[in-house]
Formats: sequence, structure tokens, C-alpha cells
Amino acid sequence: MILFLLVRRRLRQHAVASVISAFSVALAGGLMLTVWMVRDQSRRAFSGAATGFDAVLGARGAKLQLVLNAVFHLEASPGNLKWEDYQEIRDHPAVELAVPLALGDNYRGFRIAGTTLDYFERAEPAPGRRFKLREGGRWFDTLRREAVVGSFAARKLGLRVGDKFHPYHGLAFDEEHAHEEDYLVVGVLEPSNTPADRVIWIPLAGVQNMSGHDPAAASDLSAVLVKLRGGSPLAGFQLDQYYNRQGTRLTWAWPIGRVVAELFDKLAWLERVLTVVTALVAVVAGASIMAGLYNAMHARRRDLAILRALGARRGTVFMATWLEAVCIAAGGIVGAFPIYLICMTGVAVVLRASTGVVLDLWTWHPVMIWGPVVLVGLGGLAGVAPAVLAYRTEVGRHLAPVT
Repeated sequence: MILFLLVRRRLRQHAVASVISAFSVALAGGLMLTVWMVRDQSRRAFSGAATGFDAVLGARGAKLQLVLNAVFHLEASPGNLKWEDYQEIRDHPAVELAVPLALGDNYRGFRIAGTTLDYFERAEPAPGRRFKLREGGRWFDTLRREAVVGSFAARKLGLRVGDKFHPYHGLAFDEEHAHEEDYLVVGVLEPSNTPADRVIWIPLAGVQNMSGHDPAAASDLSAVLVKLRGGSPLAGFQLDQYYNRQGTRLTWAWPIGRVVAELFDKLAWLERVLTVVTALVAVVAGASIMAGLYNAMHARRRDLAILRALGARRGTVFMATWLEAVCIAAGGIVGAFPIYLICMTGVAVVLRASTGVVLDLWTWHPVMIWGPVVLVGLGGLAGVAPAVLAYRTEVGRHLAPVT
């Protein structure tokens, strides 16, 4: 009991220094949790964003660029493929579903994608779940100028069922490049937490035959999303051999998850930098605790000597000082979680706005346990040196009258 009374008293006496040290621990903990969770969740979210599809078929080029364009709507298309190429992959005995995409236009910065109703009626944005429309909407008529708008795009653009809009040519919004056609919004998607939420969907022919596009390429496509029967690895490998090794015109990006992993391999240096920064903040937090307590021990040597003279054991003085460091670190851990929530919320908002990928702030991960344990351990380690100084306090020397 005496230990906790001593610790509480010391924390009160040096409240400002203790709070500053605890905040540095909170900052280190919040950054550690954020870096770890963003890295882990973004990998899984990007890898699973194409749920329902196994591969992308497109023009000859980089697989990563093809996937980023067709699945995440981030990159420009490396080129077009012919309608006959789509028919060939659609009719392949190992293919369960092939969905064509025609890309290349936007409305105020949000991409417009031409596709067929198979994308909504047969594809699954999550296992066992199909795309759904908000009440009062319907799927577009493939022969009319109609559109279905993703939930995020609809909210940002203020589009509702019954509104009309003019598409703009290209992937970057430019008011001088508006198309003549206008499209009627007939439906708004329920949130799917996928990149589809950021897209305006229109009939395939709407993009292919829009004014200002090359009439000679009216039947061309940007890419084809492919689902293999049973997700067959053998079929995927055979098609990889057919298109990537033997062919020279098209690219078969399979499996999508492995292709997306290339993106994170390219960003591995950034992950390492963030990890190093987090480690440095943690070290600074530990050093702050040690410096604060060490200085406090020098200022409190007479008080420690009095405690010793009143019967306090050396071990009691050591443990009181060490527990003070542990309590400061533990208090910082309590503050680390609000910092994590703030940082994670900011990252999630930016990531969803730019990619459509959604991060879950409340997903469980072991770092929520071992991260705080490591930081509390670091605080305990930082408290060893001041505790040793307190342990070695000489009673006679520091009780001598000050002259």
C-alpha cells in the first residue's frame, strides 16, 4: 500500500512533467497502432476489393496498371481490346463470368464506366452478397441513356434518382470537354464498401458510341473482369500461358490479389520509413520518462533520505521510482487509443475518397495487445536508471544541514 501512496504523491508533485512524458508515450502508441493497422487492413482491403473476380483481361501492358484501372479506377487504360477478344474469353469453358468494361470519361472527376447488367446481377462485391439499389431506383436500360451511381459518388455529387448530367471526355474533369449526351440517373447503389461506390455506371454502348469518341473503335473495350469456374488455379495458369507467354496483344492479370501485392511491394520503403519514425518516437518517449524521473530524483534526494531514515527500505524506494515510470507509460497507453482513432479516421476518409477502399477502425488485431505491452515495457526499462539512483541515495550525506 505504501508503494502506491508514494507513487501517487510523486505523480501529483510532478504533474506537468508526468503529463508531457505520458503524452509522448501516447503519441508513440497512437502512431504504432495506426501504422500497423493501416498496413494490415489496406493489404487485405485492396486484395479483396475484386471479390467475385479472379482476373482482368486487357491490352498489352503492365498487370498492375490494368488492375488499378479496371478494379480500382485509379490508372489510365493501357489500351483497348477488341470485342472478339471479349467473346473469346466469355465463351471459354473455364470461365463462369466475363464482364466487359469501357472506360475513359468522367463527371466532375468521378469516373464513368460502361458495362453490362451482369456486373450488378451476377458479380459479388462480397462473398454471398450482390449489389443492391436504394429504394426507388432500378438498373439502367442498356438501350437508353441511363445511369446507376455509386453511393459515394452520389453523395459527393448530390445526384439522386431523376437527375440528369452531361459526361465529360477523359479521366480528368475539364468543363471544355463536355459530351453532347445527357444521362438520367435511374438508380443509386447501396454502399458496397468497394471501388464501385465511386463510379457512375452507364450501359456499355453509352461509352462506346458517345460523341467525340473514335467511331472506328465503337466496339472496343478497356478491360474484361473474369471469374473462373470454381476459381480454378489450373485454368488461370493455362490462360496466363495463352495470353502472356504465347500471345503478344493482350495481358492476363491473374490472380488479382497477387497483382495488387506488387503495389505494396513498391511501397515497402514507405512502410519501413513509417516504422522507423514510430520506433524513434517510442525511443524519445522512453527517454523523456527517464530524463524526467532522473532529474526528479536529483531534486528529491533529501526527501528520499528522509524516507530511508523513517524506515523505508532501499527496495521500497527502488520500486516506487520504477512504478512511477510504469504508471506514466500506462497513462500514455490510455491516451494512445484516442490518438489512434483520430489518425485512423483521417487515413480511412482519405483512402475511401481516393480509392473506394474502406478501412474498419474497430477491426481486432494482436497489435492492440502487444503494442501497449511493448510501450509499457519500454517505460519500465526507462525507469530502471532513476530507480537505481534512488536506491543508492545515501541517508547521512543528504540529511546533512545545507550551508
